[in-house]
Amino acid sequence: MIEVRDLQVRYGGRLVADVPVLDVGAGECVAIVGESGSGKSTTLLALLGLTENAEISGQIGVCGVDVLTASPRALREIRGARAALVMQSPQAALGPATRLGVLMRRALKLHGRDASGANMAKAVEEVLLDREILRRYPHEISGGQAQRFAIALAIALGAEVILADEPTSALDVTVQAEVVGVLRRLREERGLALLLVSHDLALVSTIADRVLVMKDGAVVESGPAAGVLAEPSHPYTRELLEALP
Repeated sequence: MIEVRDLQVRYGGRLVADVPVLDVGAGECVAIVGESGSGKSTTLLALLGLTENAEISGQIGVCGVDVLTASPRALREIRGARAALVMQSPQAALGPATRLGVLMRRALKLHGRDASGANMAKAVEEVLLDREILRRYPHEISGGQAQRFAIALAIALGAEVILADEPTSALDVTVQAEVVGVLRRLREERGLALLLVSHDLALVSTIADRVLVMKDGAVVESGPAAGVLAEPSHPYTRELLEALP
């Protein structure tokens, strides 16, 4: 679902992300971990062609589309409908004066998807939300509910890939577990490909199949999550693990 080779992202000639290989298959979860400024989010945005004013080289394939050569129209067709981006604070992207149900219906119609009440209700219930939430405004829901609503929208659109950028960093531990549980279940039941960006290695260990560790824009270690997190080979990965509470 995601195939990346020799990806390099530069701003003003400065290399900010260098990813030799990144593959995410159907039903698989790959996590990119590292401290702030390591290039994680830049890599994620590059996969959808959302890095404005950046110089990008290499190969990026998402849902069979060559992101670097695709037309703006082709990119719009895969964004949301086939590959959904779930941000750290989804409430900021929700119109404050519009009910969630109206927001979801507009997005579904924009992509030519089923915008019926039944389809929307089914999507929110799949992420363990009551359908009544569709009548609420963004300020009337919690951060965890906003994250699950963003995931529900991706489900309703029929997304095959979810790219999640620090989806639990602003949530308390209990709500974090709920969101991760939803993502894990959807991956298993729907065969979603999940690319997760996080600085939380404890969280990553509960869901990821493979891990890429980034530092200063470069991938310093990668491999199966169990191996990387249990016996890291790079000093930076060991530092991240030692910093866990």
